[in-house]
Amino acid sequence: MTDGGESAMEGYDPHIEYAIGVDIGGTKINAGLVSSQGEVLHTVSLSTLVGQTKTMDRIILAIRTLMDEITAQQAGIQLQGIGVGSAGQMDWEAGRIRSASELIPGYAGTALKELLQTQFNLPVIVDNDVNVLAITEKYLGSGKEVKDFICLALGTGVGGAVVVDGHLVHGSWGGAGELGHMSVDFKGPACVCGGTGCLEQYASGTSIARRMRDKLLLHNQSPENVDSREVIARWRAGDSLATELMEDTIAALGSAIASLIHIFNPKVIVIGGGVAEAGELLFEGIRREVKGRVMPSMLENVRIEAAYYGNLCGMIGAGLQMWEYSPDKVKRAEL
Repeated sequence: MTDGGESAMEGYDPHIEYAIGVDIGGTKINAGLVSSQGEVLHTVSLSTLVGQTKTMDRIILAIRTLMDEITAQQAGIQLQGIGVGSAGQMDWEAGRIRSASELIPGYAGTALKELLQTQFNLPVIVDNDVNVLAITEKYLGSGKEVKDFICLALGTGVGGAVVVDGHLVHGSWGGAGELGHMSVDFKGPACVCGGTGCLEQYASGTSIARRMRDKLLLHNQSPENVDSREVIARWRAGDSLATELMEDTIAALGSAIASLIHIFNPKVIVIGGGVAEAGELLFEGIRREVKGRVMPSMLENVRIEAAYYGNLCGMIGAGLQMWEYSPDKVKRAEL
């Protein structure tokens, strides 16, 4: 088996207990020293400064700053390598950004793996940000000791990750798990991806805010400063427009999750991201909706749970890639 993980791990040393994890987003770059158990020992956070400087320069600066601070505290520390979780679609084997939104202009085509290996002379593994969140779930969260689970991240967009028989599904080049772009309404609104009625058009924080603003305008109310947090707050308070909107959101999520359960037969559905911070009110609605849409035999013992909490999850999962794809683990999986 040759893949983006194994090809980066030729220098793997089972005695080295630390790696660098890097989480790259449109607003911040978090880098940290991560242990093989998912503990975070030291962190550095820099603003991405999109549009002001090259994103690659900021990534290198974050890692260099972290390494300097680590060695100042513990000279001679050995590192397994650098694991990266990044926004955008990933050509996984090459470690290159295949496609990215304009949240990070000019990012598409960046050869992250090659550039970082050259810069730091360490093994590097690069993957999509939701895939590395799934690795955090696998080791620390709801996916612990579970071989089949699915992650949904409800944020600016809707991201996804699929784990089957203990392994992340990457697809032919790394694009598998674009769950936000499965259609829940074939006559629905157009999506930026080119499809129609995509889950992202109903369940992302961006779409929730946009749909609420549209509703307010239709009812001659001011849409000023309405974001997804405001919508959720109004929903909790019993606002009729917010309730109507969130019921549609829950229906879309229920439809999507029902399809995922029928296709993958998972043990757990993990839901995270800013929208999931709505809490049990959201989860109760989703569970109710899913129950009405899934064959009873398929739904039996399936858990729908919140993601492992913490803003360092992406960084932790990024670092844990260095053990997730270790040669020893790959060999055991092939037996």
